[in-house]
Amino acid sequence: MPDVIAYGADWNPEQWPEEVWAEDVALMRRAGVNRVSVGIFSWSLLEPVEGVFEFDWLDRVLDLLAANGIRANLATPTAAPPPWFGDAYPEALPVDADGRRLQHGSRQGFCPSSPIYREKALRIAEQVAARYRDHPALALWHVHNEYGCHNARCYCDASAAAFRAWLRSRYRSLDALNDAWGTAFWSQHYSDWAQILPPRATPSFTNPGQQLDYRRFSSDALVELYVAERDLLRRLAPDVPATTNLMAGAHWNMDCWAFAAQVDVVSTDHYLVGSRPEPHVDLAFAADYARSLNGGRPWLLMEHSTSAVNWQPRNLAKAPGELRRNSLAHLARGADGIMFFQWRASRAGAEKWHSAMLPHAGTGTKIWREVEALGAELAGLAGVAGSTVTAEAAILLDHSSVWAQDHPAQPSSELDPVEEAKRWHAALWRAGITCDLAHPEGDLTGYRLVLVPQLYLVSDSGAANLAAFVRRGGVALVGPYSGIVDEHDRVRLGGYPGAWRELLGVSVEEFFPLDGPIRLASGARAGVWSEVARSTGAQVLDTYATGEPARTRNEWGEGAAHYLTTRLDAAALAGVLAEVCAEAGVEPVATTAPGVEVVRRSHADGRSFLFAINHTAEDAVVTLPDGGTVAVPAGDARVVPGR
Repeated sequence: MPDVIAYGADWNPEQWPEEVWAEDVALMRRAGVNRVSVGIFSWSLLEPVEGVFEFDWLDRVLDLLAANGIRANLATPTAAPPPWFGDAYPEALPVDADGRRLQHGSRQGFCPSSPIYREKALRIAEQVAARYRDHPALALWHVHNEYGCHNARCYCDASAAAFRAWLRSRYRSLDALNDAWGTAFWSQHYSDWAQILPPRATPSFTNPGQQLDYRRFSSDALVELYVAERDLLRRLAPDVPATTNLMAGAHWNMDCWAFAAQVDVVSTDHYLVGSRPEPHVDLAFAADYARSLNGGRPWLLMEHSTSAVNWQPRNLAKAPGELRRNSLAHLARGADGIMFFQWRASRAGAEKWHSAMLPHAGTGTKIWREVEALGAELAGLAGVAGSTVTAEAAILLDHSSVWAQDHPAQPSSELDPVEEAKRWHAALWRAGITCDLAHPEGDLTGYRLVLVPQLYLVSDSGAANLAAFVRRGGVALVGPYSGIVDEHDRVRLGGYPGAWRELLGVSVEEFFPLDGPIRLASGARAGVWSEVARSTGAQVLDTYATGEPARTRNEWGEGAAHYLTTRLDAAALAGVLAEVCAEAGVEPVATTAPGVEVVRRSHADGRSFLFAINHTAEDAVVTLPDGGTVAVPAGDARVVPGR
C-alpha cells in the first residue's frame, strides 16, 4: 500500500444522474478523498441482458476519477446477480435448510456451489478486468462483496453433490467418514456416498460431525469462488493487487483465516452494534483481528459508517466526535485505509437510511464537517502509513471450534466462545495491552503470553503448538471448556481437558453448569460454569467452597500454563490477567485512565506514533513509559509522534 492513508468510500454513481458526478468528485477533493470503491453492485447495468455488455458509463466514471487524482478499488460486481440470472437459471438460486428456494430481490441471490453462477460470475469479471486492467485510476481489485453475508450455506442438490465431493477428498473412504462422524449413534452409518446430504431440517439434532463439516465445506466453497476470480484477475492484470472485504469479528459463517491466506491485502468492514455496552471495545477486537489476519501488516478498512446504519432494531446515530474516534481507533490498530459505506446517501433502495460521507441534508451538517476535518487530519498523518503494531499477547481463535460449539446439544447454552474471546480481549483493552488474535496452529513464537478463553475444539497439532509455546518459556492461560474435542468434534477421552490435561496438570471428571453466581475461596466471583477437577501436578491457586480447584498453575518446560475451571466475573478476570501478564513480562503501552484507548504504531527505523483516544466524557491524562504525559480531553484523541 502507498505511503498515504487511503480515505474514501463506496461510490455508486449509477444511482444518480450523470450531472451529479462532477459535483461528487469536486466534494471528494474538498474532503480529501483519495480512494473510492466502484462497481460493487452494478452487474445489472454492466450486463443488462445476458451476454450484452454496456461499459460506457463506467468508462466515464473511471476517467473522471483519474482526471481528479482519485484512485479506484474496482469491483467485480458478482455479489448481486441481475434479475435475468434468477429468471433464466432458477436452479442456481439458494435453498435454505427447510427446502425453500429463495428468490431474486435483494443481493447474494445465488448458490455458492452452482456451476452456472460461477460461469456467469467469471464472465462478467473477465469483461471488467480486460477493459480496465490498464486504467490509470485502478488501484486495487475489490472482488465480490462480503462473501457469505446472506448465503453462507445453501442446501440445494448442487450443494449436496459438491459436499459429497468435498467429503471424498477429505476422508477418502466411507469407513473414515463414519468413524469421524460417529455414525454408529442413532443408526446413521452410511453405506454409499449418495446417502450423504447437507444437514437439512430433521426431526431432532443433526449429527455434530456432519454439521461441522458442512460449515467447513460451505466456507471453502466461498473461498473457492474468490480464488477463481482472483486467479482470473491475476492472469489479466498481474501487477494489480486483489482483495475482498471480510467481516472480521462480526460474521462467523466463513473462515477468515482461510480467506486471509488468499488475498493480497486483508480488507474488512466494521459497523458498531448499538445494543452493545461498549461498541468501541468491540471495534478494537475487530481491528486487532483484521491486523492478525494480515500477519501484522497494515490492512484496509473497506467500510464503516459515518453515523447510523440501517439494519439494526434501533439504528443509533453517532455522537459528535465519534466518527473521528472510530476512524482513529482503526488507524491505531494497523489500518492504512479508512473508508466508509458510502459516499452519497442513497435516495432509494434498501440502504437509503444508512449514513454516508455526504448525507441527505448535504454539506451543512455535522457529518460533513467531521468528514472534511478527518480528511485533513489523515492527510497530516501520512507518515503513519506502513507502520505496524506489535503485540506480545495473543488470543487463540478458530472458526471450526466456534462452529462445533454452535451445535445445540451442548452442556450449557450460556457458553459463547466468541463472547468469551471478546470479554478477555476487552479486559486487556482496559489495561492498555495490545493483543493479537492467532490461529491455534499458527506461529506463536513472537508472543510472551497466549490466552485460550474457550477453545472447545482443537486439533492434535494445535494442542501440541500451545504445549511447545509454553515449553519454550511462554505463559498460557486456558479458560474452561477448552481442548475438549478433536477436529471431528469427538470427545478426547480420559478426563477433560483432553488436549491439554498434561500441560495443565489437571484432570476434570465432570462439568457442572451453574444457574447463578458463586464466590471462590479467594473472594473472586464467578458464574455460568464450573468443573469438578483434581490437580495431577499443578499448583492450586484458588478453589470452590467444596475445595476443588478453580484456578491452577503448572510449570511446563521453561514456561507455565494456568487453568480456570470456571467463568470469572469481569473484576476477577482482570485481576488474573494482570497476574499472568506480569509473569509473562507483558506491559501496557502506557498507563491509562479508564475508557482511554492507547496503541502504538512503529516503523522499522524507530519512528513511532502513540494513539490515545478518550472514549469518556471526562478529561484524562496518559502517562508514558518515560514519565511524560499526554493530556486527552473528553471525547478527543491525540496522536503523538516519537522514536
